[in-house]
Amino acid sequence: MRLFSSAGSPKDQNGCPYQGSSGACPVASEAASEINPLNMMPRENQNPSPDQPFPLPTIREVSSIPKADAKENERWVYPSPQMFWNAMLRKGWRWRDDQISPKDMEHIIRIHNANNELAWREVLKWEAMHANECLTPKLRRFAGDSQNYSMRARFRRMLGYQLPFDRHDWVVDRCGKDVRYIIDYYDSGVDEDYNFALLDVRPALDSFSACWDRVKVAWVRWTHPEPPPSSEKSQ
Repeated sequence: MRLFSSAGSPKDQNGCPYQGSSGACPVASEAASEINPLNMMPRENQNPSPDQPFPLPTIREVSSIPKADAKENERWVYPSPQMFWNAMLRKGWRWRDDQISPKDMEHIIRIHNANNELAWREVLKWEAMHANECLTPKLRRFAGDSQNYSMRARFRRMLGYQLPFDRHDWVVDRCGKDVRYIIDYYDSGVDEDYNFALLDVRPALDSFSACWDRVKVAWVRWTHPEPPPSSEKSQ
């Protein structure tokens, strides 16, 4: 669903397999028939590239994220390592410059999938406030635009914080009502669970309901701050 990178792996600062002049992910010059409108990504290509130095798996992992407008219990499916490779080549990546290995590709996929699962869990926390109207929110579509910084990201930058390396907009189907979420991704290094980014997930200010949700959450966070993580004492 989106591309992260790990140490020693091909680094994509824009957070997507390739990018066009518009700054959106993917490139706008692709033929319309080759672009999936649900995720704004090219149609899947599982064929090895002509000069590929090693074979890559074509198996795709099924996510925990339910898919809107689909068969019952159908879920979004993550790209395979081969699809990632082909997407990076289409952007202009030169694998010889990075000395890429099969292990690097494995890490990229694991990081990518883990962070998208985390993003969905954060979305569900917001959606829990509307459980009385919808118990089964689903992801309808998503798109990345790393150059279109959110207002919150710009404000944080004015305060001296880093800008996010990527931004995604996810449209969630709340039982017939579309709700847009903004996800800013901040670099945090890679931990043992392959979480690469700190995620700032919140509903976009597209409606009074979304504004009110953010006011309520801000109040709770201000009046009941989370305690700082406790550090383990050395034995």
